Amino acid sequence: MSADTKTQFEHVNDVLAQLKEMRHYAKNNVETLTAQWLLFDGELKKLKQAAPIETLMTRQSELHDALDNEIDALEKLAVTLQPPPEEAAATA
Repeated sequence: MSADTKTQFEHVNDVLAQLKEMRHYAKNNVETLTAQWLLFDGELKKLKQAAPIETLMTRQSELHDALDNEIDALEKLAVTLQPPPEEAAATA
């Protein structure tokens, strides 16, 4: 199905899938960075690199929260755009 023939519902679901993938990778990145941070916190402070890493961790966390908020909003929108069952069966 080309982009021109997709319904709004299909477009929203495509965006939702992409955002969920982004959220998954963002979560993994935060967990990995946090683990590294815990291992090397003392060394980073000695090298005066603790503050920039803290800033990155905060921004990554903010991105994760924003992704969650947008996913929630689009999931609610998808419910309103979902075609009625008889319409869905006719297009299948």
